[in-house]
Amino acid sequence: MHRWDLIGDDDINTSLLSSPDLLRHTVDNFPDEMLGYLRVFYKTEPTQAAFRARAGAIATPLDDVIAALDAAGIARTLITGFDERSSCGKTFIPNEIVADLAARRPDRLIPFAGADVLRGKAAVAEFEQWVRGRGFKGLSLRPFMIGLPADDRHCYPFYAKCVELGVPLSIHTSANWTTTAVNDLGHPRHIDVVARDFPELKIVMSHAGYPWVLEAVLLAWKYPNSPPIARSTWRSRAPAGSRSSASGRTPSPTRCCSAPGGSSSAVRRWTSSRSSALSR
Repeated sequence: MHRWDLIGDDDINTSLLSSPDLLRHTVDNFPDEMLGYLRVFYKTEPTQAAFRARAGAIATPLDDVIAALDAAGIARTLITGFDERSSCGKTFIPNEIVADLAARRPDRLIPFAGADVLRGKAAVAEFEQWVRGRGFKGLSLRPFMIGLPADDRHCYPFYAKCVELGVPLSIHTSANWTTTAVNDLGHPRHIDVVARDFPELKIVMSHAGYPWVLEAVLLAWKYPNSPPIARSTWRSRAPAGSRSSASGRTPSPTRCCSAPGGSSSAVRRWTSSRSSALSR
């Protein structure tokens, strides 16, 4: 049931690679809408000053990041651009910086492009250039930062371009920790519509649909010819001192799709029961 071998069992996904070059940009371009993440994950005040302090503390040379991946037994990591300038006034992670990092270690870093969806045709053309001209391997979108669900028609030209280029879509499919965007923007039910309308589109549901994990797994069953992949993210058991912080896997309906919040056992029971039913 695996339909995309770019992310495998020894790969991870990280939205924010802690390289000094990238962090130098993000300290001036961290969206105010995302400050709630500091409060939830780092137990600190949700301020720009707190993010700048955090960024300074985690800045790590790329060679050290690669060494941490080696120590954790991780083969490759997916790194993505995030461009929601039309929505929040800032480009959090520019594709250019992602391209430069990937070019330094193409054997370890897999670049996905961000796209400012609300810019329409111009952004579609730019995304195509990142793939054809710069070797990017897919598109990364965050509905909660765009302000539109995955099945909004503003996104459809980008999905069509992914199909044309033969590259996957990685899309945030989960709750969010802002206080400005409703959680429903990341609900898997919106992916249901996209998978129906674009049967050839390769979809990676970032964060495995948490907390709606069962709904995310259901989609992998519902679309057998082109099932969306539910990729989970969780804290890795990297050696002490390692800054490798997330691990992603591509599940099939016969392998549990783990997620934050302790939902993996429920998913395991559900997938096991479905596999047994189909094998009778």
